[in-house]
Amino acid sequence: MTDTPRPRRSALYMPASNAKAVDKARTLACDTVILDLEDAVAPEAKEAARAQAVEAVKAGGFGRRELVIRVNGLDTPWGKDDLKAAAEAGPDAVLVPKVNCAADVQAYHSALHAAPAATRLWAMIETGRCLFRLDEIAAASETTRLSGWVMGTNDLAKEMRARQTPGREPFHAALGLAVAAARAYGLSILDGVYNALEDDAGLEAVCEQGVDFGFDGKTLIHPRQVEICNRVFSPSEGEVAWARAVIAAFALPENAGKGAIRVEGRMAELLHLGQAERLVAVAEAIAAT
Repeated sequence: MTDTPRPRRSALYMPASNAKAVDKARTLACDTVILDLEDAVAPEAKEAARAQAVEAVKAGGFGRRELVIRVNGLDTPWGKDDLKAAAEAGPDAVLVPKVNCAADVQAYHSALHAAPAATRLWAMIETGRCLFRLDEIAAASETTRLSGWVMGTNDLAKEMRARQTPGREPFHAALGLAVAAARAYGLSILDGVYNALEDDAGLEAVCEQGVDFGFDGKTLIHPRQVEICNRVFSPSEGEVAWARAVIAAFALPENAGKGAIRVEGRMAELLHLGQAERLVAVAEAIAAT
């Protein structure tokens, strides 16, 4: 299941156990709100968080923001009930953790059988095992609700016993291969969180790196991170102008049937046309917000 292009520059985790935080999310400039039932919620608060997430979805009020529920895994005491409740609530997507293979995707897809057709399945890419099965996991999108991935870099660091360096060198292979596999099957993909809440320069640097890798946006753990993330992951004026020039040039009668043309002194191929159309669609969606 592939997704229609839309802004996913900033995806903010909000603990569903915190009613004030969930209410505040309705006023923030993030593109996506992830109501978290997993890592951000203590075991004794899991059931209350589930009920509050369902109520938040039903109450609405999130406007143009994409609304996602991150559930606990099926291998936990809460996963089955989380998925049943999320399916009945019908958010834009349900985010599932610790996916290791295509069979896991199918199990979560089956658990969401009662969800509205528009509810998508997103998967966390956060285990060592899954890194060697990225192609098969992405290919599962052809027969399931799967339409997006989210990098879980904190969990990867824990499994790999890797240091979280400023340049994220230990994760370059995982990040690059995940983006490549996601794009091969038309999936959206979001970068992992940045843990230093008051390091604006560091956040901006990893956002720039995420853009370079090809991510659609980044997951965040605090509202103060939204502005920087939105700014860095938005197409620049120059990028939009170039994209529009490519689209206009390929639309000229004299360029009909051509696979490569000259645009403002640069070569543009048909593959660039597809990229340009998507970039302009996202830029226009951002402008509409």
